[in-house]
Amino acid sequence: MNRFLKRLHSGEILVADGATGSNLQKMGLKPGRPPEDLIIDDPDTIFKLASSFAEAGSDIILTCTFGGTRMRMKDSKYQERAPEVNIRAAEIARKAAALNNGLVAGSLGPVGALIKPYGPLEFDEVKAAFAEQAKALAAGGVDLLVIETMFAIEETTAAFEGARSTTDLPIVVSFSYDRGTRSMMGVKPKDAIKKYAEMGAALIGANCGTTLDNMEAVVKEYTATLPNFPLWVKPNAGVPHMDVETEQAVYDMGPADMAAYAQAYVKLGARVVGGCCGNTPEHIAAIAKAVKPTRTDR
Repeated sequence: MNRFLKRLHSGEILVADGATGSNLQKMGLKPGRPPEDLIIDDPDTIFKLASSFAEAGSDIILTCTFGGTRMRMKDSKYQERAPEVNIRAAEIARKAAALNNGLVAGSLGPVGALIKPYGPLEFDEVKAAFAEQAKALAAGGVDLLVIETMFAIEETTAAFEGARSTTDLPIVVSFSYDRGTRSMMGVKPKDAIKKYAEMGAALIGANCGTTLDNMEAVVKEYTATLPNFPLWVKPNAGVPHMDVETEQAVYDMGPADMAAYAQAYVKLGARVVGGCCGNTPEHIAAIAKAVKPTRTDR
């Protein structure tokens, strides 16, 4: 059995990692530079961040490939090397995850534009872009794929179909509900979980979003719609505000806050919990301690 599914089916609560972008900015990533460029230019920094999450207790390390489709990499000097970038990212994440006998999730984020009739893109070209990325991540040795921060049914379905066309790895579908309990395109949690559970997603969930209370409302809608379906929950560390001096976003939820909410999400049905924007290794360590009070070697 797939390593991820084996641990999931054992009843274990798994802890995902924290933020990539906001932490890389603290580590020197310049605004406007694609994080994926660091996979080639500065892999040590990517490994350092991923390792810090593994050492904090993350069971699942996501690859630094949120913007790793060829379409999204249009502003990267490595666009024509998109498959190589994804394979290398998976290898770095695997090396870091091994520090905690962990798993690696291939991150697939939005391509950056909408599919017709809402935008200029064709469904099939978006599907092909995700298929290429998923194939490369699988070749790099990831244990699962996470289609994350999604807000439109059309793109999410293209991503799911593209990924499934090239690999049989477990797929997580995670929407971003930045309008309370609605996505930017009006997707409701109840509709998302019905559709992608039927399509064969291993977990359905939410990441990013707004407040932790709103995330709890999203989780409750998921569980009310499909009780006992395994959920993936990875919220921001609250709502950010801009620090004028550092010109960086500051998040208002500390490690203890994230830990308390993670416990609440687990009680509601979350099987994987972690953090999105603003979540540091300290946040993840608190979450791991809260939801996995006794840890044994695996």
